Amino acid sequence: MLVFSLFQTRSLPEKVRAIVITHGHLDHIGGLPYILERLNNPPVYCTEVTGLLIKKRQEEFPHLPKPDIKIVDRISKATLGKTVVRFFPVTHSISDSCGIIIETKYGNIVISGDLKLDHEDGTPTKREQKVWAGVGKGNNILLYADSTNAERTGFSIPESVVHTTLEEIIRSVKGRLIIGTFASQFERLIHIIGVCETLNKKIVAEGRSIKTNIEIAKLAKRLEVRPDTFITAEQIEEYPAERVVILATGAQGEEFAALMRIATNKHRSIVLNDRDTVVLSSSIIPGNEISVQRLKDNMYRHGVRIIHYRASDVHSTGHGNSGELVWIREQVKPKFFMPGYGYHSMLRCHAQANIDAGFPKENVIIPDNGTIVDIIEGKEMKILDVKAPHSIMMVDGLSVGDVQEVVIRDRKTLAQDGMFVIIATVNARTGELRKSPDIISRGFVYLRESQDLLGEARVIVKKAIADTTKDTNPINFEYVKQNIAEQVERFLLQKTNKRPIVIPVVLGL
Repeated sequence: MLVFSLFQTRSLPEKVRAIVITHGHLDHIGGLPYILERLNNPPVYCTEVTGLLIKKRQEEFPHLPKPDIKIVDRISKATLGKTVVRFFPVTHSISDSCGIIIETKYGNIVISGDLKLDHEDGTPTKREQKVWAGVGKGNNILLYADSTNAERTGFSIPESVVHTTLEEIIRSVKGRLIIGTFASQFERLIHIIGVCETLNKKIVAEGRSIKTNIEIAKLAKRLEVRPDTFITAEQIEEYPAERVVILATGAQGEEFAALMRIATNKHRSIVLNDRDTVVLSSSIIPGNEISVQRLKDNMYRHGVRIIHYRASDVHSTGHGNSGELVWIREQVKPKFFMPGYGYHSMLRCHAQANIDAGFPKENVIIPDNGTIVDIIEGKEMKILDVKAPHSIMMVDGLSVGDVQEVVIRDRKTLAQDGMFVIIATVNARTGELRKSPDIISRGFVYLRESQDLLGEARVIVKKAIADTTKDTNPINFEYVKQNIAEQVERFLLQKTNKRPIVIPVVLGL
């Protein structure tokens, strides 16, 4: 896991009054256990569902103090030292998401959090219009807004369309239905459960995160279910196939998630057949294309029918397209605008969309990680020459930030090409080998099938030792090891086109 080096800054803890969290996705709360203690455990302000998710996450770190969680409503304010922060509700793919407004004497800084718009054919709903009209009433000097989907034009598919599509599928499907989705899609899970109860269908929840989030939805009183709605996987055969709906994690093709275990016949109770329908109610996260394709291939081998987001409206993003983002900026009416939450290309597209819509180009700043922006008396905005610490650091077991780059490089080499260990025992006085060198290979070559390669390597080791110990007294063993490593690395690269980590061990006796 990675955290930002900003949290290693020694002077930072005494300056931090609180941490404000906009929603409960893991990429927003996952680093809290690693930074709270370093910041002297300041209070964490968040909404109810987010707070429950943070507490659940903290259970994985029993050695750390419990976070001081302050629950706020999505329409409320909090005083943090001398700063007043106001909250407002936003639409996202997880319940209880909010944006925040930081009040200053020069005006408000509006931070969107992750968001999209609930709309009908490009017209925001009355609820959205009311929320954003309220935000726009303030003296807003800066809007800092989500850019994740800024490269897409128009408006995204609203979640209500996905709900309608899934309901039609649940009602019409013949045979058993398996739905794979993100466990954090609270509203979607709640809707699916409600439809199933209406149709008197039984639900099987497979996957720890889905089970956890269903329990959190119950605790937050967002979900009420009948006692007999959920059944175990072992009870599936007790009901007609058309009355069974399986909610499962792993729509990204994760190797050990429920869907992949089902697809590869590794699940203890669920076996696919050609009467099953599988809905993949998620898009493909970049980088997961191969694993998702493997999941689909394995499922198709059972003869199932698969419905996915490219063929049907079974998934919608949690991030607004450029049309939504421009509409939001127009409602907020900020003097200055700064795109955030995304790659640089996304920030550029977000900025350009607003400039094309008439926002003054000179009032837009496109930041990089660590950029410090100075808003001077609410009238002028400029980027300072200095930057905040912003490099990423590795969380390695219980240590944070102590892993050097050379360690990471070695781990990558070990993962890609393995290691090659040479153990040689030499006479400490004469430098002569006492026996043929031993060789251990891990993750590089299979020793039993590579005897010729090992034989040649031994010859090179013997020559390297002879060359570096001849007429030398005392023997420089560090130089001997260095020479062995260089010679063997060059030989293995020529023979295999691989660069394993070569570890020479020379024992002088």
